[in-house]
Amino acid sequence: MNVTVREENLGRVYVNAILFYVENSIADALEHLLISFLIYLIICLCLFRWIFRPLNLSMRSEQFPAHHKRILVVSAHPDDECMFFGPTILSLVRRADCQVYLLCLSIGDHDQKGRIRRDELFQSCRVLKMRPENVTIMNFTELPDDPSVEWKVALIAKQIEHTIDALDIEALITFDRDGVSQHPNHSAIYYAASSLCLTGTMPNNCKFYTLESTNLLRKYMLVLDLPITLLLSRNWFILRWCDRQIVVQAMLQHRSQLVWFRKLYIWFSRFMVMNSLRELNVSDIELEMQLEDS
Repeated sequence: MNVTVREENLGRVYVNAILFYVENSIADALEHLLISFLIYLIICLCLFRWIFRPLNLSMRSEQFPAHHKRILVVSAHPDDECMFFGPTILSLVRRADCQVYLLCLSIGDHDQKGRIRRDELFQSCRVLKMRPENVTIMNFTELPDDPSVEWKVALIAKQIEHTIDALDIEALITFDRDGVSQHPNHSAIYYAASSLCLTGTMPNNCKFYTLESTNLLRKYMLVLDLPITLLLSRNWFILRWCDRQIVVQAMLQHRSQLVWFRKLYIWFSRFMVMNSLRELNVSDIELEMQLEDS
């Protein structure tokens, strides 16, 4: 009887010791995690403040070739221009010798609100300081605002080619293969622009840049993504917090689209305060196509 009681007591002591060890380990891990997060937060805030020092403003907050004078941004739907490309457009239009053009390939008629969304697009571009005559919105029946419809790459490529030739464009900026939000209409524009490069149709003096997609965590880190962006990207646009409010105001012009998850996007998305771009050449595109096929 005494042996059994002693064994039960030893078992309880052993279990209590394990629980104590686990509880202390979890507490230590959480403490270290919290301290690490606070240190990273301080680094991000200091870095964000440092890049906007007067002496470093043009060099640090904006890394994009200054010789591009005529730039075309190609989007899929009204609201893409501010939801994804806002920092890029706002930064470029402020260059005194730069002309920025926007080609939107649909009127966003998925909910039968095409006219409303068209007007919202021009209001948004006005907030972003774009000239109305530099904004073109298309309405092809073959390119509906519908993620379930496969857009015709050849038609998109033809329209982009015509716009580049007509406006003497020196830099084309659009989505990358993942389209930021995995939207197939976004990705279709990438494949269309890539086809122009692969077939040699893209003018030699026109460079091709894509907006870099990120994973879900980075997408909603806001300024906390700043160190990662600066380390991994070669071209970027980073806005002051007050300039971010201009992009927010542009997004607010799209009243027909302000459902709850887009409001969360406005508050937390890195794309409202920074863009990172990647310049692609024929070799890069061929490599991406090979990786996709494998």
